[in-house]
Amino acid sequence: VRSRGLGDVYKRQAVNHRNYDDYRTGLQDIPGIYLIAYDDTERRNYQYIIVEVDEALSGISRDDLVRVLHVEKVLVRRYFYPGCHEMEPYRSYFPHAKLLLPETERLTQKVMSLPTGTAVGTEEIAGVCALIRLAVDNSQELKLKLGTLSEK
Repeated sequence: VRSRGLGDVYKRQAVNHRNYDDYRTGLQDIPGIYLIAYDDTERRNYQYIIVEVDEALSGISRDDLVRVLHVEKVLVRRYFYPGCHEMEPYRSYFPHAKLLLPETERLTQKVMSLPTGTAVGTEEIAGVCALIRLAVDNSQELKLKLGTLSEK
């Protein structure tokens, strides 16, 4: 097993930082899609690219957006899902915990992580951002196709 030197660590950090900046640029004007901002005054490795999806503004839920991106072979994940309070043994010990954790419940339905790392480059990120934009721009049609348009 080859140990990784500090040069490898700094290279991954630099790539992840570039990816974060590319996502920030690519997602900045998509309604209801918010990149969780890092504080640039703090040191970090930028290993997670987290987005919050506001369905009321984007027209599409996080789960539907994940479904669309998975169909397009984009490896996104629901983030903080399920909440720890929904997993054993907590679910059994505290079955009504979600009533006491409204903010946690809200976030478990809205956040997702986007692909990053050294295998992801500027072109791939531009493609992911374009797919997200396309999904938001066509959210009503997607809801019909996905069967998630509620009768209001």
